[in-house]
Amino acid sequence: MLLVNLLAIHRDPEIWDDPEKFKPKRHEASREGEFMLPFGAGRRKCPGGGISTRVLGLALGTMIHAFEWERVSHELVDMTHGTRFSIPKAKPLEALCKPREGMNHYFAWV
Repeated sequence: MLLVNLLAIHRDPEIWDDPEKFKPKRHEASREGEFMLPFGAGRRKCPGGGISTRVLGLALGTMIHAFEWERVSHELVDMTHGTRFSIPKAKPLEALCKPREGMNHYFAWV
């Protein structure tokens, strides 16, 4: 059995500057050696973690269904990965989207 002490990881002063303070901006920029386990683990993990992963799939499926997507440029997509917890791409993908025909009435309020 492997037990991970997330409390100690998230409050390690060798990794985080001022680890006891709540600073959401610290997670915006990719900084080498920093990582975060957002939902925690064990008995005290986030109770919304399960529903958030389900809602993410629903939101992604809805966006794919409702919009036509295309790349901004015709260059090949750079698949080099970054160094953050969720393994983002080093260079973010930029895309254009427009509502599919027949979906405009859903977006009339926007």
